Amino acid sequence: MDADPTLTARYGVAGYPVGHSRSPQMHLAAYAELGIAADYLRLPIPAELFDEIVRALPKSGFSGINVTIPHKEAALRVADDVSERAREIGAANTLTFDGESIRADNTDAPALVAELEQTTGIEGQNVLVLGAGGTARAAVWALREAGAEVAVWNRTVERGQRLARELGVASVNSTGGGVGYGVLVNTTAVGMDATASEQSVFESLGLRLDELPTTTVVVDFVYRDDGSELRNAAHRLGMPTVDGRDLLARQAALSFEIWFNRPPPLAAMRAALDS
Repeated sequence: MDADPTLTARYGVAGYPVGHSRSPQMHLAAYAELGIAADYLRLPIPAELFDEIVRALPKSGFSGINVTIPHKEAALRVADDVSERAREIGAANTLTFDGESIRADNTDAPALVAELEQTTGIEGQNVLVLGAGGTARAAVWALREAGAEVAVWNRTVERGQRLARELGVASVNSTGGGVGYGVLVNTTAVGMDATASEQSVFESLGLRLDELPTTTVVVDFVYRDDGSELRNAAHRLGMPTVDGRDLLARQAALSFEIWFNRPPPLAAMRAALDS
C-alpha cells in the first residue's frame, strides 16, 4: 500500500508476511470516523532488517506502528522506553515514536481480558494457552494477572516450558484434548490457512472439543472472515467463543488510544473487519 503524501501523520503494521493484515481497514475507519488526517500502511519487514527499518521510520514520517508475527519480541528489544506491562510480558505489539525515541507497549493483554470478561469470569479459571510466541506471552501474563490458573502447551515442548518458567505458570507436554480446562486459548497460527480442514486443526492443536463440557470457553486469536475452524466448531457445539476478529479490533482500539490519547471508535473499527 502506497503512502498518501497529503496526510499529516503516518502509522502502520509491521510483520513478515503482513499482506493478510486487516489492521489498515480498522485504523483507516477510525481516522475517517473522527476526521483524523492520517494514513496507515502495511510494512513487510524481514526479521534481519527489523531494527534498522524501525529506527528509520520516524524520519519517514511515521508516528507509530503495530507489530505482528514474528516481531513482537524484537519490538520490545528495539524500544528505548518500555511500559511495565510490555516489560513483564516480554513482548510488544505497539510502538510509538517521539522524535527518534521509541516506546513499546502491549495491547494484546488487555484486549484478551476485556473480551473474556464479557464472556466469562477469569479469576480462578483453569486456562490452557496453546502456543509460545509473543501473543502467547501476552495471553499468559494477562490471564495470570487476572487470577487464572494457567498452563502452557506448545508443539516445541522446550519453548513452551521456557515461557512458562519465565512467567511463573505451569507447562504441559500434552493438551489432553483440552479436558480439565474451563478456557482454551489458541495463540498459534494454526487455522490461519483457509485451506486447513477442521480435522487437521484439531490434530495440530491436540484438541477434542466434542468431549468437553459445553461451558468450555474457546478463544482463538486466528481471524478469518468466515471464522476460524476452531471457533466455528466450538460455536456449533454450543460453547462460548471469543473470535479473533473481536480480539484484533480491541487491541487495535487500545493502540489507537495510546497514539491519539482519545477514546477509540471501537464499533467502527470492528465493523470495518466485516466490510
